[in-house]
Amino acid sequence: MLKGLIFDLDGVLTNSARFHLSAWNDLAKELGITLDSKQLDALRGLSRMDSLNLILEFGNQTDKYSEAEKEKFAAKKNANFVACIQKMTPDDILPGIMQLLKDAKAQNLKMAIASASKNAPTILNKLDIIDEFDEIVDPATLHHGKPDPEIYVRAQELLGLKPDEVISFEDAAAGVQAIKAANQFAVGIGDADVLKADYTVSDTSKLNLKEIETAFNKYQESRES
Repeated sequence: MLKGLIFDLDGVLTNSARFHLSAWNDLAKELGITLDSKQLDALRGLSRMDSLNLILEFGNQTDKYSEAEKEKFAAKKNANFVACIQKMTPDDILPGIMQLLKDAKAQNLKMAIASASKNAPTILNKLDIIDEFDEIVDPATLHHGKPDPEIYVRAQELLGLKPDEVISFEDAAAGVQAIKAANQFAVGIGDADVLKADYTVSDTSKLNLKEIETAFNKYQESRES
């Protein structure tokens, strides 16, 4: 029985993902690394240091910098990102999300945020929806980034629920992999062939809780049979 929803933040509830990618692209250029669109897309859903290490790998600079230097690079990128999100307002909530949250509340579903971004509370406050969520996973407490399932397992545990009682939402392939590794039902937002989720919509405006729950129930029934 469905009892809770778990959400990634960037690219799912709001379009702040574009600020992340822009900030990473700016840093890459400073390091002499040119990222193509596919490489930038590969950063979606990853933690800050995992993103930086992947960028350095793309630029064949994996062993060029010390950990201290990498921390400075990551901090610079984050400062750039934080400056961008200060301008965010509730108008930056993606289409369909407020109705989804409203419908979830009407069903007394518990809700949690499972974002790799340490700025999640700031963004949620800017969007004026932080009170909609019962729990927010603190990525600083985690040992592994997506596609490891740790963040989704933690979110589920914070809600006091089991894997077959939650639906999780992602827009990144690494995030969907994390959800599936946590044995949860994955809703993907984007390209179905890329995400390989259990249920996929092209964009957030297509999210309908009743339809998603129907797919979720069929999925659970098939697993039990």
